[in-house]
Amino acid sequence: MSASDLLARTGAGAAARARPLPPLTDRHVALRAEMRAFVERELAPHAEAWEVARAFPDAALRLCCERGFVGLKFPPEHGGAGDPVAAAVFAEELARCGSGGVGAGIGAHAGIALPPVWRFGTPDQHERFLRPGIRGEKLAALGITEPDAGSDVAALRTRAEQVDGGFLVNGSKLFITNGMRADFVVTAVKTTADGGHGGISFLLIERGEGMTSSPIEKLGWHASDTALITFDDLFVPAENLLGELHGGFRLIMVNFAWERLMMALGALGALDVVLERTVAFLRSRARRPSQSARHRVAEVATALETGRALTYHALRLHLAGADCVREVTMAKLATQRAAYDGADSCLQIHFDAGEHAEPALERAVRDLRLGPIGGGTDEIMKEILGKTMGL
Repeated sequence: MSASDLLARTGAGAAARARPLPPLTDRHVALRAEMRAFVERELAPHAEAWEVARAFPDAALRLCCERGFVGLKFPPEHGGAGDPVAAAVFAEELARCGSGGVGAGIGAHAGIALPPVWRFGTPDQHERFLRPGIRGEKLAALGITEPDAGSDVAALRTRAEQVDGGFLVNGSKLFITNGMRADFVVTAVKTTADGGHGGISFLLIERGEGMTSSPIEKLGWHASDTALITFDDLFVPAENLLGELHGGFRLIMVNFAWERLMMALGALGALDVVLERTVAFLRSRARRPSQSARHRVAEVATALETGRALTYHALRLHLAGADCVREVTMAKLATQRAAYDGADSCLQIHFDAGEHAEPALERAVRDLRLGPIGGGTDEIMKEILGKTMGL
């Protein structure tokens, strides 16, 4: 089923359970219900097993593709639905799968690695990378972070030397989601010896000779195959240059806006589930919750709604094509720490009640710790905000 077929089916006559929050429509409310049912039926029951296996199967991604969820953001001519609002809803609902690693792997493919291929790619690249990615035939990863160059894009050291017919790549990328099995990596490289942000380009690097992936053990996201990728005299043909030569910094900045919105929405979805289950836990007990527990729940609920309001505001601005660097950065900064602190607070409620928390809640705390780090650390977000205010 294509993404456009999915939206058509959920559109006409779809009854909204509540008045949708713009930019959502009644159709998106109905689509959210379908997505939630899919995630809870097809993904969530396997979360624990995939955590133990340290990976989720390719079939899980293909199921999402078959339902049209992966292609929601992309135009119909590429096999998508052309509805970024629906893609935002999926990012929020995917967090209900019960595994940050599964959400990260599918989300990195659909919401982080494929969008720059669509926006900056050639027709040939759309055919070879984007369309197979939307169908689930190829898995994508984004390669920017490096050893000794975490959130500092200007410090990239992976070099791509121009040679006859293409580029020769040497260097490494660290903490790459889907890095162990991605069929291709949308990779930031230095194509000049200039320092700073100049001379950054992007290559679509296909897995093959000269590319080695090594798994990384992590605090959370256990079902996500995160890797150190090394390039050793790897030849990349010229037709795999994504966008303009030396124009990669713009690509990074454009992509960051959507990535950070997706992270904010995912954090909201994850915290929503944690709060729901914590309230259900407190209601199930014979004794009335303590004042401390009630106050903790009230604080988490307030943080959740505050983050949702800010994130949806940033999403509306982004969809309108407005300059929303400040709002997107605020949304990312506000939701990631709030989600982690909120989940930790809910965990504390269980222990205060003298009961061990369920594994899914403990896993949520571990998984959400990545939020204030990935996609730009809290410190980087504050630096960006300071600069938008002329400081």
